Parts: sequence; structure tokens; C-alpha cells
Amino acid sequence: MHHRVRKIRNARRWQRLNVLNRFRRDEQGVQLVEIAIVIPVLLMLFAAVGEFGRYFYEYTTLAKAARVGGRFMAAKPISSPTKDWQAAAKKLVVYGNTAGTGSPVLPGLSTANVDLVFEGGTYEDGIGVPGTVTVKIINYKHDPIFDLGKLTKVAGLSLNVDVKPSITMRYMLNSSV
Repeated sequence: MHHRVRKIRNARRWQRLNVLNRFRRDEQGVQLVEIAIVIPVLLMLFAAVGEFGRYFYEYTTLAKAARVGGRFMAAKPISSPTKDWQAAAKKLVVYGNTAGTGSPVLPGLSTANVDLVFEGGTYEDGIGVPGTVTVKIINYKHDPIFDLGKLTKVAGLSLNVDVKPSITMRYMLNSSV
């Protein structure tokens, strides 16, 4: 093959490769592709942080309310009006007052979600002096804004979980007055 023919063929090959090289050097639109990849990940992270914050707020609010109810019951005498004290303690946990007026400390919370347990000491069948008073929050579900289980249709990833703090306090009175 003659060197001129070879030179022309090589020049044409390089022209075809230069067309491809032009695309390799062109960075226009690369940022858009990067943003399209990163934005969903960042949104998921922000949503997860928000949901964790809301769950933590609900848990600490319920834990503080249970602590107040536990302190209330730890200092009350266990006698004939026990049920009245228990009802007042449940209202104190849910509403923040023993009258049960106003709105609950968290939406969806009711006195049915509060469980009072007296244990230990000489307390049996409602008679005697208990050793401890336990206030438990039961059957209260965290209602997420961004429920990952519903978004992905995978029940195992659901953020609708139980919030169940409890507090146990030593009963303060030595005798049933």
C-alpha cells in the first residue's frame, strides 16, 4: 500500500475518533447527572433524621409523663380509694393533670395506654404495702410521616413501631394508711 493511501486512511480514522473524543471532553450536563443520583439519597437521609427526631420526642415525652405518674403513685397510700388514685395517675400521665382536662400530651394517647403495676413488698391481691410501683405505656404506636415500609411496600421496613417507655419507683409509704 502506498504511503499516501495509508496517510489518508489514518487521517479518516482519526477524524472518526475525534468525534468520539469530543463527547469525552464535553462535561456539559455532568452536574445534572450527579445531582440526579445524590438528591434521592440526601432526601432519604433528611427524612430519616426527621423521623428519628420525632420518635425520640415521643419517647421522651412519654417517659417523662410515666415518671410523673410513678412519682404520684409512689407517694399515695394504698387503701380503699386505690382505684381513684390509679385513675387520677392515668389522667396525670395522659393529660398532665389529675382532672383529665385538656388535650393529651401526645395525639392518640389515652388512659387505656397507661398500665400501673404494684409489685413486691407485702402487696397481694390489692392488700398490703407494695415494694415498687411501675408505670408502663402500652400499645402506643409511633405514626411516621415518611413511612419507609409504605413507600417501598416492604412491611419489615415500616417505621410504625411501638413506643413503650416504663418507669419503676420504690413505694415510699411503709404502711397502708
